[in-house]
Amino acid sequence: MKNAQVGGAGWLKWALRLILGCGIVTAVLWGSLYWWIERKARNLMYTRVEDVPPHTVALVLGAGLWSDGSLTPILADRVATAAALYQAGVVEKLLFSGDNRFVTYNEPEAMREYALRLGIPEDDIVLDYAGRRTYDSCYRAREIFGVKRAVIVTQRFHAPRALYLCQAVGVEGVVALADRQEYSARRLVWETREHLALALAWWDVNVRQPVPVLGDRLPIETGQQHEKRVD
Repeated sequence: MKNAQVGGAGWLKWALRLILGCGIVTAVLWGSLYWWIERKARNLMYTRVEDVPPHTVALVLGAGLWSDGSLTPILADRVATAAALYQAGVVEKLLFSGDNRFVTYNEPEAMREYALRLGIPEDDIVLDYAGRRTYDSCYRAREIFGVKRAVIVTQRFHAPRALYLCQAVGVEGVVALADRQEYSARRLVWETREHLALALAWWDVNVRQPVPVLGDRLPIETGQQHEKRVD
């Protein structure tokens, strides 16, 4: 019995060491990935609109709606920043990419309505109704709308991953940071989610390589500005 207890204790110590070792390796790998992606993005992020290099398109990434269909503060600031880029002559078109899987949830349309209230001409607004994830938005910008270079509009906490994913699928560009206010508790939720999403982004790019919902090609340069709604 004593030998069995000793053997059991030895197994438990071995298991704990294995778990600890795996945890350390995971932390080191994730930290290295975060450092690498952050370092690549560091010189491609701009806080001031006037410093952003001119591009034809601003890719504005969805960031959620409230239950009444209005924009969250994070998304409202992205649209407002994109509008400022347009009004400053930095970009010519605004590509609003968001989720519209449900009839009652339409990020691109809500973004469009807000942009119109900010004075953006409807002809210069392009809607992508199937930008369900950042990966999908970047992929579809390239494959559906023919975007090869863009100003990506998002907040600082999301910028490195967004830039990494866009570059990985063939969209080069820079980031216009949309941090216009403090986002209270909701920002903590987004930042926590971002840590988990970073590993998934690497996995999607290098291993899984999923193909999102696609459709007819509608290059922005042709003047075909609006994609048909995806229901």
